[in-house]
Amino acid sequence: MISRLFRRGTAARSGDPLAGLSTPPGAGLLTCRVLDPVGEPVSQAEFTVNDSNGRKVVSGETDPFGTIVAMVPFGEYRMAISADSFSPYRGNVAITEGGVPTGLGNVALQIAPSLPLPETGEWEVEQAHTQIGFAARHIGLARVFGRFDNFAGAIRIGDTIENSAMHVVIDAASIDTNVQMRDDHLRSADFLDVENYPTMEFYSDRFVHRGGNSWAITGGLTLHGVTRTVTLDASYGGTRVGMEGETRAAIVATTELHREDYTVNWQSMLARGIAVVGSNIKINLDIQIVPKGTQLKYK
Repeated sequence: MISRLFRRGTAARSGDPLAGLSTPPGAGLLTCRVLDPVGEPVSQAEFTVNDSNGRKVVSGETDPFGTIVAMVPFGEYRMAISADSFSPYRGNVAITEGGVPTGLGNVALQIAPSLPLPETGEWEVEQAHTQIGFAARHIGLARVFGRFDNFAGAIRIGDTIENSAMHVVIDAASIDTNVQMRDDHLRSADFLDVENYPTMEFYSDRFVHRGGNSWAITGGLTLHGVTRTVTLDASYGGTRVGMEGETRAAIVATTELHREDYTVNWQSMLARGIAVVGSNIKINLDIQIVPKGTQLKYK
């Protein structure tokens, strides 16, 4: 069990940045630093503090120095910390009146074990169990969700994943946001201009292992006749045997695009009363791949 005691409204040791920080009656500061196995801070690690009944008391992310600072009432808590490429951490902490004004100290995360990689060879995206979706702001209000219904893709798994390659082609006209008028506008020259640019294509340049089952897939995305370098933040889900004995592998990846990078700008925001989507677009890919040439009857 991890346990440290906090003194209410008292100064800490000399040089402590929290030395002058006071807390209200009945509360204390929960502080710690989250580090990787070589002692480097882990920024943007997510943490949650639950009470003894399992109710969430506070949550957030570590700062650029891997630091967590949270003010909580006196009591017994369960802390969970998670970050990409690392195994989750869980520990107990007691915040009680009196004692020394120090935090939890350092929490060292361990690299998550990696799943077995797919066999080398040619693989292809299995469309029936793959979704290419996106989310964007609706003129600064709620989010619009959509997807592309027609696409094809191939992945060549090399002797090492770093030597692998990925190519995906998307039919731009297959965009679907569940609103016909908006979809027609998105296909028009104001946005995707599918008449002149019928497809979007992604060619990978490199695969970089980030640890555990996390990868960065960097490559060129061609959209609206413009090619820009993008990085897919990918999580590999391992392989499974499907309903017909076929081998499947799963990958989930995300990235964010900016319309202006691809010269995609609407010419009149609410022309003809048609709703539009915002500038920043988050792309979500939930992909299953099968060995090339696999013929599947089960969908």
